[in-house]
Amino acid sequence: MTLSSYARESRDYPIQKWVFEDAAGRFDIDLGDSNMVPGRLDALNVPPGLELDYGHDRGLASLRTAVAGLYGGSAESVLVTVGAQQALYLVYAALLTPGSRVIAFRPGWQQSWDVPPEFGCTVELVGFRPDLSFDIEAAEAAAGPDVKLIVANSPCNPTGRRIAEEDLRGLLALASRTGAHLLLDEEYALDLSRSAAVGADRVISVSSLSKVYGFPGLRVGWLYGPPDVVELCARRKFLSTISNSVLCETLAVDVLAHREEHLRTYREITRQGLGLVREFARRNADAVTLVEPEDTPFAWLWLTTGEEPLAMCRRALDLGVLLMPGETLGASDGFRICFARSAEAVAEGLGRVERVLRPSAPVPGQAPAPAA
Repeated sequence: MTLSSYARESRDYPIQKWVFEDAAGRFDIDLGDSNMVPGRLDALNVPPGLELDYGHDRGLASLRTAVAGLYGGSAESVLVTVGAQQALYLVYAALLTPGSRVIAFRPGWQQSWDVPPEFGCTVELVGFRPDLSFDIEAAEAAAGPDVKLIVANSPCNPTGRRIAEEDLRGLLALASRTGAHLLLDEEYALDLSRSAAVGADRVISVSSLSKVYGFPGLRVGWLYGPPDVVELCARRKFLSTISNSVLCETLAVDVLAHREEHLRTYREITRQGLGLVREFARRNADAVTLVEPEDTPFAWLWLTTGEEPLAMCRRALDLGVLLMPGETLGASDGFRICFARSAEAVAEGLGRVERVLRPSAPVPGQAPAPAA
């Protein structure tokens, strides 16, 4: 694949339209979402007699301490938020002013190019290199004296690739030269102690319990960064949601207390699922090309049949499988597939997708599908 084919503009097709309108109620196998198979409440400990007061606007002290421990830093650098989505939004609201320029990478999470214009800012969207590494040279070319924020996601959703150390150094140098902040969406990072935000005065890391831990329903996220940025964001959080749910934050403390156990489960499930996706890609090498993911619960597959990903994903939806077409993420040549599901669900879902890609081909280990 070429950079131009990957980075070219695709039709505006928001992810929420696909998931909550087009696909709602039409699938029984979810390979489209981007998180670990969701956990259950009965796997967590709810302290008896928990008082459901307002809690604290910056998050329960015990939770902030636990999050700070992930980075090896101080709780004063932590703000607990309503998911990573709010954390990202608060950073935009705190650091951007009308006329500011934002550099973001595409494909990626639509929020990074849709929200800044709401604050009167210009967003420069930068594509990836042909090997899907971050194009730092293109980011530098797009920069100017009015750059206030550089936004990068590592590992990246949807490519599944991390920022290489050399490229990260390039982003840090660019931020230093322009006086900008670097905002790292690290939802899929397994070791936050290696985050560039640790000990930095212009780098902010955002993460949550939604993706790797599999608890998106708790709506607990955070940002970790310079205390002055945390303070600016905390003020805006107070004016919007005041605080998080004490119940959800208490459950979040329990999740992090058993972090290693959750990560072991994550690694085992993703190992099995990725093996099935690799075999699927080998069987269908004339239709898809797998981009090997780097510790993400999903993978990006180039669609090489000439069909638009959205059209192919609609046909898969007709067979009850949810995939994520590239058009929802700012791309037009492929689709994202989540494999952090039970081996049975992944195998069945891939079998149905194979019937979409190759209607006349037999699918190993799969029974014939009923008529759609």
